[in-house]
Order: sequence, then C-alpha cells, then structure tokens
Amino acid sequence: MKKINDLPGSLGQAIVKYWSTRQQQADRQREAGRTDQGARASVTGGAHMNGFVGLVKDLIVEAGADPADVFTSSHLELPGFFRPTKEWDLLVVKDSQLIVALEMKSQVGPSFGNNFNNRTEEAMGSALDLWTAYREGAYNKTVKPWLGYLFMLEDCEASRKPVHVSEPHFAVLPEFKLSSYGKRYELFCRKLMRERHYDVAAFLLSDRVRGLKGEYVEPAEDMAFANFARSLVSQIENFGVTR
Repeated sequence: MKKINDLPGSLGQAIVKYWSTRQQQADRQREAGRTDQGARASVTGGAHMNGFVGLVKDLIVEAGADPADVFTSSHLELPGFFRPTKEWDLLVVKDSQLIVALEMKSQVGPSFGNNFNNRTEEAMGSALDLWTAYREGAYNKTVKPWLGYLFMLEDCEASRKPVHVSEPHFAVLPEFKLSSYGKRYELFCRKLMRERHYDVAAFLLSDRVRGLKGEYVEPAEDMAFANFARSLVSQIENFGVTR
C-alpha cells in the first residue's frame, strides 16, 4: 500500500523513530560517560528526523520521481544570495532544475524560550535566501521550486502554558499575548505560508512518552501533514516524474 493512502500510520512510524532515536542517543552518551546537558544529550548525535525524511522521500518516489533525483544524505547544498550555500534536509533536483527543497526542525523542552527565536530566524532567513537566489537565476528558468517546512514540538506542560512577553516600548501583536510556545509555533508556521515564504508547512505536537507509541497531535487543520503531503505530491507529479 502506498504511504499516501495511510498517512496517519506512516507518520506515526516516523514519530516513533524520532523519539526512539533520541532515547538511544541519550543512552549511548550516558554509557560513554559524556556529559551533554539537558535535551542536548539526545540531539548531538543527529538523525532524529530521519524517520520524517524517509517518509517524505517515499512519498516523492511513490509519486513518480526517480530515486536518483532525491537527495537526503549528501549533496544537499544549494547556493544562496546572502551566503554561499545552505544545506537543506531534502532536495529533488531533476535535469538541473530544483523541484523541491525541504526544511525539517523540532524542539523539545525544557528550554523552549532559549530556542524559539533561533528556530524562527533560521526558517525565515533560509526562505529569504532561497527565493532571492531563485529570483536572481540561481536555480531554474521554467519551474518554480516547492519549498516546504515541517516542525515538530514536544507536547508537554512547558510548551502549552501561557508565556508573558516584555513590552517596554510598543505592544506586541494581540495574538502573541499570553500565548504558549505551542501557539507561537503554530502562528509562526501559518504566517510562513500566508506570507508565501514556504509553500506548505506542517506542524506537529508529540509527547515523549506517547510518541514512542506513534501518537501525535495536529493542532491546526491548515497545517495537517495530509495537506503537506498532497501539495508535495502534486509538485512531483507536475514537474518531477521521470519514470
């Protein structure tokens, strides 16, 4: 059965891989006597997003793309406008045309406040860099690339509780007042799409305990993974079929 026909099950498997990989990395570091602090111990080994990368690659290949045109582990650099290159998480390049570029990020507690601005600035900067380079002819002449953003946030008390903001000079936008980090990320991903920085964004929440069983939450219908997958498949069917 194609994964597009069982997105909840396939996405659940990616969630399991995410949390189990993080746990395995943390366990290995403890056994080796290394002392990375907090959640950093489970991310310094990398690879925790590989389940999502694998799922998206399967969707792309099932849609008709040649696997040789899908890059997930090497040759992920694209030229930028403000910097020489940027490494993406997945690319589809066919006949010297950029078809798909995908960014995948996640965040777990407890330091949500320390990383929120970093995550948002990275995503905005990457999009600005890519679209400006595209405008200047760095990639394609006939195909508009599809730019996607997938973000998974730990579902926990710290990510759901209201957060106060400092307003020493001017008022923040109303939607940010007493918003949780979960709500802030939801707003951020939605604004990325509405401002056309990314074609589609997917936003997921998952608890580190229930996530090991493949459970997750999609708090916003407009950023459900099904929408993300169908948009991606449409891009591949329009521009990436080689078989």
